[in-house]
Amino acid sequence: MAIHKQNFGFFISHITHFFLFLHLFIYFFISPVSSQAWDGIIVTSSNFQALQAVKQELIDPKGFLRSWNDTGYGACSGRWLGIKCAKGQVIVIQLPWKGLSGRISDKIGQLQALRKLSLHDNFITGSIPSTLGILPDLRGVQLFNNKLTGSVPASLGSCPSLQTLDLSNNLLTGTIPESLVNSSKLIRLNLSFNSISGSIPVSFTRSNSLTFLALQHNNLSGSVPDSWGSTGENKLQYFTLDHNHLSGTIPVSLSKLSELQEVSFSHNLITGSIPNDIGKVTMVRKLDFSYNAINGSLPVSLFSNMSSLVMLNLKRNKLSGTIPDSVSFSLTNLSGLSSLNVSYNNLSGLVPVLLSQKFNSSSFVGNIQLCGYTGSTPCLSPNPPSSGHKHRKLSTKDIILIAAGALLIVLFILCCILITCLVRKKTTSKQGQTTTRSGLKGTSPPVGVDVESGENGGKLVHFDGPMVFGADDLLCATAEIMGKSTYGTVYKATLEDGSQVAVKRLREKIMKTPREFENEVTALGKIRHPNLLALRAYYLGPKGEKLLVFDYMPKGSLSTFLHARGPEMPIAWPTRMRIVKGITRGLLHLHTRENIIHGNLTSSNVLLDDDTQAKITDFGLSRLMTAAANANIVATAGALGYRAPEFSKLKKANTKTDVYSIGVIILELLTGKSPGEGMNGMDLPQWVASIVKEEWTNEVFDLELMKDASSISDELLNTLKLALHCVDPSPSARPEVQQVLQQLEEIRADTPASSTPS
Repeated sequence: MAIHKQNFGFFISHITHFFLFLHLFIYFFISPVSSQAWDGIIVTSSNFQALQAVKQELIDPKGFLRSWNDTGYGACSGRWLGIKCAKGQVIVIQLPWKGLSGRISDKIGQLQALRKLSLHDNFITGSIPSTLGILPDLRGVQLFNNKLTGSVPASLGSCPSLQTLDLSNNLLTGTIPESLVNSSKLIRLNLSFNSISGSIPVSFTRSNSLTFLALQHNNLSGSVPDSWGSTGENKLQYFTLDHNHLSGTIPVSLSKLSELQEVSFSHNLITGSIPNDIGKVTMVRKLDFSYNAINGSLPVSLFSNMSSLVMLNLKRNKLSGTIPDSVSFSLTNLSGLSSLNVSYNNLSGLVPVLLSQKFNSSSFVGNIQLCGYTGSTPCLSPNPPSSGHKHRKLSTKDIILIAAGALLIVLFILCCILITCLVRKKTTSKQGQTTTRSGLKGTSPPVGVDVESGENGGKLVHFDGPMVFGADDLLCATAEIMGKSTYGTVYKATLEDGSQVAVKRLREKIMKTPREFENEVTALGKIRHPNLLALRAYYLGPKGEKLLVFDYMPKGSLSTFLHARGPEMPIAWPTRMRIVKGITRGLLHLHTRENIIHGNLTSSNVLLDDDTQAKITDFGLSRLMTAAANANIVATAGALGYRAPEFSKLKKANTKTDVYSIGVIILELLTGKSPGEGMNGMDLPQWVASIVKEEWTNEVFDLELMKDASSISDELLNTLKLALHCVDPSPSARPEVQQVLQQLEEIRADTPASSTPS
C-alpha cells in the first residue's frame, strides 16, 4: 500500500512539473500581441488583488475591462488592456477615452510600483484616493476631464517622484494643499476648471521644478503671492490664473521669472498699476491682464525688452493717461506682436500714428477721450496759444474782399464740376460704341463678362453680370492697406456708394505678358464654389498695372479670427469643424474640378464671410506669373509652418503637400496655437505628436474646447487622429482630400444650418 502511495505521489509530481513547464512555455514562446516587452514574471498576488478591486469599483459599459480576468493570467504580458508591468508589479494603468464611470478604489495604493495613472476623459466620480500619496514611484497622474469630487489630497505632495499632476475639468472643491509642490520633480500642475477656493499657496513660489501652473476657472481669492523667484532657480514658463476672484496687485516678483512665456490674470479683481519691472521678463509671449481694475498709466519702459511678445491684452481695466510715443515705438518695433488690446479703459489723447496703422480700431475702442485711431474718431485741434497781443478787428473792406474771394472760388469749383460731367458723358458714349464694336482689342469678350474702358485708357473686366462700378470708380475709391504677400498688396477699397471690395494689386515685374495674363485670369474668373473666394473683376492699366477685385470679407482671415481675439470671443467646436469642412470642400473642388494645386494654403489664405463660412483665396495666382518668378515664390511658400517636409527637395507642390497644409490648419483649430509660434524648437505637428506620445492629450486641445470635452471628446480625438494622418512625414501615407472630407463628415455630420454643398 505504501508503495502504491509512493508511485501515485511520484506521478502527481511529474504531472505538476509538466503543467508548470507547459505554462512557462506558453508565456515565454507564444508571445502575446503587445506593445511592451514582457519580462516573463507573472503579476504578484497583491497587485492582482488591487487590480481586481479597481475593476470592481469601475463601471465599464463598453466592455474594455473584459480582458481583466479572474485568474490574473496575462496581466503582465500585455493581455490586460491598459496595464504594463515590470518584474510582476504594475507600473502603468492607462485607460483614457474609454467611457468608464464609477470610482477609483482606495486599493490602488497597493500598487507600490505604479508610475503612471492615466484615466482622463472618462466619467469617473467620487473622490481622488489619498492612498496615491503612498506610492514612492508615482510620476504622472492624469485624471482630467472626469466628474471627480472632493478636495485635492494633500498626500499627493508626499510622492517624491511626481512630475505631472493634471486634475483639470472636474468638480473638485476645497483648497489647494500647501504640500502639493513638496516634490522636487513636479513639472506640470493643472487644477483648472474646477471649483477650488481659498488662496494660492505661498509654497508654489519656492518650487524650483515647476514649469507649468494652470489654476484658471476656479473660485480662488486673496492676492497672488509676491515671492516668486526667491530661491533664484524658478523655472516657471506658463502661469494662468484667469477667471477667479483674485484681488491685490500684480506681483513685482514676476520679473524674477526669467523663463516665463505666458501669463494670464484676466477676469479677476486685481488693482494697482502695472509694475515697470515686468519688462524684465524678456521671453514672455502672451501677457493678459484684461478684465480687472488695474489703474495708472502705461509704463514707459515696459515693452522695450519684450522681444518675444505676441499678444498683449489690457482690455476692460482703468488705465488712464495718454499712450506715450516711446510705448508706441516699442510696440510697433515688436515684429511678432500680432494682437494688442487696450480697449475700454480711460486712456486719452492721440493714438500714435505708427500704432494706429499696425492695429485696427478694435484695439482702442471704448476709451472715450482717445482719438485718431480711425477716421470716425478725429482729434480736435487745440486752440492756438495766446500771443499776448490783441488782434485788430477786421474792417468792412477786409470782410468784402474775403467774401468776394470765397465767391470766386465757389464759382470756379462749380465750373470744374460741370466741365468734368460733360467730358465723362461724352467719353461714356464713345465707350459704348467702342465696346460694342470691338470688345477686347478685336476679340469678343467671354460670355457673362462685361468690359469697360476708363478715361485714362485702362480696362476693367467684370465676370459677374452688369457692372456695379466703373474703372474710374475703382481707381478713385478710398483705399486702406490690409496686407502684403508675395503676389502683391491687398487693399480694402470703399467705393463712392459706400460698398466695399478687396483689391489685390499684383507686382508688375513678376507677371506674364498682358495677352497671357488675360487668358489665365479669365479662366480663374470662371471658378465658382461656396468655399472659394470668387474673382469678380480685373483691371489692366495703361502702364501695366494689374488689379484683381474680390468680395470684401469683413471677418478677415482665419488666422486673425483665431489668434487675434480676446477671451470674451470663444470659438465653439461646431464652428471650427464647419470651417475646416469648408476649407476641405474648397480644396477638393480645386483638385478635382479645376486641376489646381494651391501650394500655399495657410490660415491667412482662408477668409471668413459674415456666416463664418470659409473661403480659400490666393488659389491659381501662380498661373499669372512668369516661370522664373513662380520658382522663386514656390521656394519660399509656406515657410511659417504649413510646408510639407518634402517640399524643400521637390520644389513643387502637389495634392499631398496641400493635404499636409490642411492637416496643419486642423491642428491649428484644435490647439488654438499658431504654426508660426516656436515650441521648444519643434513645429506644430511635431509638438502635438510629442504631447500625445507623453499622454498629455489635455494640453494639446485649446482650453475653450475642453469646457465641452465630456460631450465632444470622441470628435476631438478622432479629428486629432485625422490631422496627424494628414501631416504624416511620408506623402504616400497621407490621405487624399476626398478621404479627408469623408472622415470629417463621419466624425461630425452637418446640421441643416451649417451644410455646404461640395
